[in-house]
Amino acid sequence: MKLDVIKLDSGAAGSIDLADDIFGLEPRGDILQRVVRWQRAKAQAGTHSVLGRSEVSYSTKKIYRQKGTGGARHGSRKAPIFRKGGVYKGPTPRSHAFDLPKKVRALGLRHALSAKATAGELVIIEDLNLADAKTAAVAKAVRENGWKRVLVIDGAEVNENFARAARNIEGVDILPSMGANVYDILKRDTLVITRAGVEALEARLK
Repeated sequence: MKLDVIKLDSGAAGSIDLADDIFGLEPRGDILQRVVRWQRAKAQAGTHSVLGRSEVSYSTKKIYRQKGTGGARHGSRKAPIFRKGGVYKGPTPRSHAFDLPKKVRALGLRHALSAKATAGELVIIEDLNLADAKTAAVAKAVRENGWKRVLVIDGAEVNENFARAARNIEGVDILPSMGANVYDILKRDTLVITRAGVEALEARLK
């Protein structure tokens, strides 16, 4: 697959050949769903907690006598059937993470990249080099290119000036190539990758 390359100022910078086994696949929603679900489950805090019968603060005294009341027998107000009693089998702090094979994770990233390429939402840029960390320069480039919610992926390390200039701009997120992931790619409208980022991704997914 061949794609045009642009500069930060929207000028032409030649073209690039993208690997078909990474950017030219037919996107599969089932694989993307599995990887996104794995990512979100791993990120879930799992700090949910309720008080059980043994944790509720109440007296352990028998609430009324066993016989002669005409009502059911009860020994503790901590029972789940009473108001403010303990919760039966309620949520406790735990990890929601589960295992997903590395091959499936890598395949999910390939399909996410291919989905953006197929939808025409993939932009290849020459580099992110900026002489000065000026927010106005990046804002102008974003505006002129018509990017709304964009994820920018650089090479092994993100250009420091560009990262500093873009951090105050809403809707612009930046990641190094090793940070590229399915969830972040799919939730943005446009994916922008530098030449160095393409090389790093192809080396990572080969």
